[in-house]
Amino acid sequence: MTRVLLADGQPLVRGGFAAILGAAGDIEIAGEAGDGRAALDQVRATMPDVVLMDVQLPGLNGLEATRALAADPATAAVKIVILATSELDEYVFEALRSGARGFLDKHCSPEELIHAVRVSAAGDAVLSPGVTRRLVAEYARRAKPPQPGHRCRAALTDREREVVTMVAQGLDNDSIARRLFLSVATVRSHVSRAMTKLDVRNRAQLVVFAYETGLVAPHWHDT
Repeated sequence: MTRVLLADGQPLVRGGFAAILGAAGDIEIAGEAGDGRAALDQVRATMPDVVLMDVQLPGLNGLEATRALAADPATAAVKIVILATSELDEYVFEALRSGARGFLDKHCSPEELIHAVRVSAAGDAVLSPGVTRRLVAEYARRAKPPQPGHRCRAALTDREREVVTMVAQGLDNDSIARRLFLSVATVRSHVSRAMTKLDVRNRAQLVVFAYETGLVAPHWHDT
């Protein structure tokens, strides 16, 4: 059973998510929090598997709460999924750097919400293609020039670079495996080795790294 904490300032959003997830059969709501401070307290008290964290929580915002949880050895293993909106909050990039496992559109379908919880609980990252496209578009608009000379980039093999490119486009391991005619296990191995070589902690940070260093250009094709 996957235990989920819902951290969102809107009771109706929390209630809707709770109803959807609770009906999945393999997901249990560990608790709810309406602000960042309460989210920290609830995580430490209940130790959920996954936290769905609205980045715009009142009081202590989602970014600050994510940083605090990732920095605390007692809660660092908790998977945090940032709930993004169509406006793409400016804090999302920093939240990913701070240890969030991924990001999900707050207006996603029930199936996408359940899938996101299951994927993150299994140790993978939630990278919604739609949110990823908006994230990268915003990054391209306001980011500093990429750092193409980063020493870690040269350590990637051609295949690892190809896989990282697809990860940065929001594709999951199954989709990458189909496109490259590889097994899912092989793709997972390439992703894991790339993260080790690039010194990033999770798949979401791998996406941020790819765009910050120019490994992948902020140019999109729909997936």
